[in-house]
Amino acid sequence: MNKLAIILPCWNEEDVLQLSINILSEYFNNLIEKRIISKDSFLCFVDDGSEDDTWKIVTKNSNRNLIGVKLSSNCGHQNALLAGLLSNKNKADMYITMDCDLQDDINAIQDMIASFKDGNEVVYGVRKSRATDTLFKRKSAEIYYNLQHKIGIKSVKNHADFRLISNNVLCHLEEFSEVNLYLRAMFPIIGFKNNAVYYDRKERLAGESKYPLKKMLAFAWDGITSFSVYPLKLITFFGLVIFILSMLSIAYVIFIKIFTDMAVSGWASTNIPIYFLGGIQLLSIGIIGEYIGKIYKETKQRPRYIIEKNSRD
Repeated sequence: MNKLAIILPCWNEEDVLQLSINILSEYFNNLIEKRIISKDSFLCFVDDGSEDDTWKIVTKNSNRNLIGVKLSSNCGHQNALLAGLLSNKNKADMYITMDCDLQDDINAIQDMIASFKDGNEVVYGVRKSRATDTLFKRKSAEIYYNLQHKIGIKSVKNHADFRLISNNVLCHLEEFSEVNLYLRAMFPIIGFKNNAVYYDRKERLAGESKYPLKKMLAFAWDGITSFSVYPLKLITFFGLVIFILSMLSIAYVIFIKIFTDMAVSGWASTNIPIYFLGGIQLLSIGIIGEYIGKIYKETKQRPRYIIEKNSRD
């Protein structure tokens, strides 16, 4: 039998955590009883610097099949996932990452394990539909996934961070040393035989979402700028468009000057450069600045996370 570790990042989840632990533990024990996974499989809750009683709840429930890892500060969802995975490297045959609010359907776990036993080293949990999302969220997600594919970012549509990976894949993931993490695009780069399991996403059991619109937009932007230089190429395109528009504007101004009496002295020479060049320069500087900022973070080589405690200690 294969040993399974389920990694669940948590940040201020005291409202839902105990309920999630109860549901997951029951399901986990059922898998062990059916001999689908080995009896030494375990759940690992990663406390991402919570300010509430999240860690107390984790330690209170700690046992042979449930452990906790506490980060010294809030490092973000992606780093918390990575901390949970790498701190348990070589301690299991397969790893599943999922959110502790259990919006990801735990019943898909058995299908993921079956796919792993069929030889797939990466199994993506993919939503069947987004019918429960708002119209804005559905359309923005569709646009974002289409944009990713057009600019060359490998990703799985409607897949978040609910996935199964083998220990072999995890060892290769450790070779990626970048600070700006976007795990959804890193696993397709790693490769290996993969498959998808489809499920219906549920409502949160309790508490509030930790991904409001602002965080979602920031995460989406990080995903693009961490895996594609396409925005930099857009600057060249915008420069060419502005050059063509400027030539047309100059031709229009010359036409007005020669063939009409509507020309206003000084208007064209003042406004054309300001409106056309000023805007594109600011946009270009902003995009270049984003990439320089990421380079700055990478060159400092700071640790992506620091583990403060482990419930096994």
